[in-house]
Amino acid sequence: MSSALTDLVPLPIVQAPMAGGVSVPRLAAAVSEAGGLGFLAAGYKTADGMYQEIKALRALTARPFGVNLFMPQPEYAEPAAVEVYAEQLAGEATWYEADLGDPDSGRDDGYEAKLAVLLDNPVPVVSFHFGCPTPEVVESLARKGTLTLVTATSVEEAQAVERSGAHAVIVQGVEAGGHQGTHRDDPERDCAGIGLLSLVAQVREAVALPMVAAGGIMRGGQIAALLMAGVSAAQLGTAFLATPESGAHAVHKQALTNPLFVRTELTRAFSGRPARGLVNRFLREHGPYAPVAYPDVHHLTSPLRKAAAQAGDAQGMALWAGQGHRMARDLPAGKLVEVLTTEIAAAQAEQASAWVGGRAAGDRTGSEG
Repeated sequence: MSSALTDLVPLPIVQAPMAGGVSVPRLAAAVSEAGGLGFLAAGYKTADGMYQEIKALRALTARPFGVNLFMPQPEYAEPAAVEVYAEQLAGEATWYEADLGDPDSGRDDGYEAKLAVLLDNPVPVVSFHFGCPTPEVVESLARKGTLTLVTATSVEEAQAVERSGAHAVIVQGVEAGGHQGTHRDDPERDCAGIGLLSLVAQVREAVALPMVAAGGIMRGGQIAALLMAGVSAAQLGTAFLATPESGAHAVHKQALTNPLFVRTELTRAFSGRPARGLVNRFLREHGPYAPVAYPDVHHLTSPLRKAAAQAGDAQGMALWAGQGHRMARDLPAGKLVEVLTTEIAAAQAEQASAWVGGRAAGDRTGSEG
């Protein structure tokens, strides 16, 4: 990790900022208190809502933490396509006795207002999703002592992150749960995501920035392997989603290891942007027809998802999860950080022993020859 981040965080473990009420202050505080980097998700919140969560988190811990922002989205959607999708969802609205949401509820997620709050009340780390901030924004945050991280899902995006002046790049593999952090929502790339290890290797050769790896990481052994591959830290989402401190719905937590949900898929069904979730009825029935329309579809389906959650119906919820979801552990967040740290140390010791043993065997073979 870069020296600035190393000084902040003793362990190479970052809790992913999961929007929608999952990354609550108590979760971020537990991770930070255990030596990792806890994160709040500002996505889908108002600027004041974000500020109130920051205050609540600061009351729980004096350790460093981060806040994640969604970049404003350009106009991609065709209104007619969204209207057609709304008609297709009419049966869902009837079933859940809920009205569809207004697809025109805003595209910028209050970005400028949230930036203003973070400049007036600086936090240790800010990360960005769905795009890259301007060098001016990165510099303004740096002047306040804030480190910046930006998600990238390709070499080209990582290079854009480097040009922005950000302190580190979050390399997100296609295995990751929730939304892919692509800088531009290109439907031609829906099936073109890159696996984490391949992407890490490519980005390492293309940019000089420290890397934080994200995507399907559930065990300390995986983190150790990624550290060997050149990353500075690992960002885990699904692993922390299952903890009691997470704000995820109980049905969502249970679904991670429920044998009814055997796999994940990338889908536009719930938000209009590719996001990985457990395959349920809603995803199967509506995913093939969902338009390229974020955040329009997110706003449209929001009441349906809330109604499904209130009814305890996992088949109508957005069950975001990474490919390693079956490995989720029902552990308190601080204990999970502790277990991951022990697993990292054990894997690193095993790697070192294997290297020494292999070298010794090679020496013996050479002397015998």
